[in-house]
Amino acid sequence: MTPEQIEVHLDLWPGLGGAKATLINLSENHTFRIDTPDGQKHIIRVHRPGYQSKPAIESELAWLRALARDTDVPVIEPLAGHDANFVQQLAGDGAQSRYAVRFAFEQGEEPSASHHADLFSNLGRFAAICHSHVQNWQKPAEFSRPTWNASAILDAHGLWGNWRTAPNVRGETREVLGRLDQSLRADLARYGHDQDRFGLIHADMRLANVLVHKGQTRLIDFDDCGFGWFAYDFAAAVSFFEDSPDVPEHKARWLEAYRAVRAFSSEDEKAINATILLRRMALLAWIGSHSETELAQLHAKNFAHNSAELAETYLTTAD
Repeated sequence: MTPEQIEVHLDLWPGLGGAKATLINLSENHTFRIDTPDGQKHIIRVHRPGYQSKPAIESELAWLRALARDTDVPVIEPLAGHDANFVQQLAGDGAQSRYAVRFAFEQGEEPSASHHADLFSNLGRFAAICHSHVQNWQKPAEFSRPTWNASAILDAHGLWGNWRTAPNVRGETREVLGRLDQSLRADLARYGHDQDRFGLIHADMRLANVLVHKGQTRLIDFDDCGFGWFAYDFAAAVSFFEDSPDVPEHKARWLEAYRAVRAFSSEDEKAINATILLRRMALLAWIGSHSETELAQLHAKNFAHNSAELAETYLTTAD
């Protein structure tokens, strides 16, 4: 979707008449900054066709609003349209009809893992608060979100695509990743789905979904929230740099902050390694199914090979 295409729909929301749209991110969805003639800024997220249903988007926003009401986790605020609904449907031609949500604009920039000493402490604290919240929160009757378990990520018809058809998955790389696939399924099945370790999670707490402004860290983009292992929220935080030598330090900071809020056992800590590799396989599938995006193109050349190297380490060190 182009800025011009979203501009013709801006009358769905109050106060956006005559505004201009600028595409600021294309990943799963199109995200636009909206600038009004009086200098105000807004955000509109236009959903990828066929990815999330309207009830699923409404469920995401229900949790987001509950977190804002019940906790001190800094999140973003969804804003309703003229009809008082948060989810708007943009008129389109058949399958190209899309859902859109307006959010309040927040100042900030995507952080670098190496430039913000407190970043992973903040993310660990946020994750623990979110995980504690969902164990007591009464979900709406029609609540619907995806499940990020091993089969949903690793199967050929996975939520983000098929890792087997991603760029450069062939030969020895394919063989190693196939062994990792089977090992992750078995290891995570043994770990289990008890409610103290598996529940509603953000599921995409990577640095691109964090804003830092004047020392405050804000969590944004709950579009992939769903049911998964709580450890997966750390795995998502190190997306695309899982092989960095700084990951152990990031994990230590995350765990210390998490445990100051909520229990996280040694078994849970051990499961982090499996969820990091599970997340890596999800990203590999995503790169293959989203080849039109700059992010996928940036990583396509070496991602499969580097994933196989991480897989070899996991396979040789896992009990």
